Amino acid sequence: MTVPSLPYFIGCPSWSENAWRDYFYPRDARPPDFLALYGQVFNAVEGNTTFYARPAPSTVERWATSMPPEFRFTAKLPRDISHGGDLREQLGAAEDFCRLLAPLGDRVAPLWLQLPASFAPWRLAELIGFIDILQRPLAVEVRHGAFFARGDEERLLNNLLRERNVERICLDPRALFSCTSDAPAVLHAQAKKPRVPPRPAAFSNSPQVRFIGHPQLEANEPFLTPWVEKIAGWIEEGRTPYIFLHTADNLLAPALARRFHARLMERLPGLPALMELPREPQTAQLGLL
Repeated sequence: MTVPSLPYFIGCPSWSENAWRDYFYPRDARPPDFLALYGQVFNAVEGNTTFYARPAPSTVERWATSMPPEFRFTAKLPRDISHGGDLREQLGAAEDFCRLLAPLGDRVAPLWLQLPASFAPWRLAELIGFIDILQRPLAVEVRHGAFFARGDEERLLNNLLRERNVERICLDPRALFSCTSDAPAVLHAQAKKPRVPPRPAAFSNSPQVRFIGHPQLEANEPFLTPWVEKIAGWIEEGRTPYIFLHTADNLLAPALARRFHARLMERLPGLPALMELPREPQTAQLGLL
């Protein structure tokens, strides 16, 4: 099976949720098969796992055999790099990380650099030095309040990234923070995610969006609608946007991603549907993937 042929990239924060066997993966699917199955439906994944720990070389090799060539893995630079002090002093570690992921080839595009809220405007020289020396396809997520104030600091950041063809990752947590549930998963997500306004940006051919959804799928509709139009507009401009859809505990992330794609199909007639994985046991066929 091949990855869906789409004019944009869509996916979830990961592929490894055991609970997805309740409605997304075949009921008898085994964790080693999850990535190959996921890649039959979605054509990208947000590489959250690499932020917390570097994979073993054998794991990267296994990923390389499971990911279709057209698949995209937006691997996050590990947090000891993004949160480890002066970015220019982390270039050696960043290069080592790139070498670790080399078996994935062009599927790692772009790398993501998620900066902490403490990364303030006065540190922009570090960021530019890091970008200019690393020379890799890169997207950057910022969280410091000054970068959302529509002042000189935000304009400077945007100009510096645009000049280098580096995307500013747009995080949209509005749907999550509209939820008043006291469910532990929701409270945890609301405590962990920054409450920042969305900043849609297209500084290159590949805008990057992270949508953090409401745990009730239908409650996301008013928040999804602007993104359906934005993604469709970027596609019509000839860009290839990326969008990753989360929920509080990510148990319904594939359902939310499917919901978004269905809405986009209405906006862009002729857009192919996402594949439906068979729900019945597939053990014999999985050996052929």
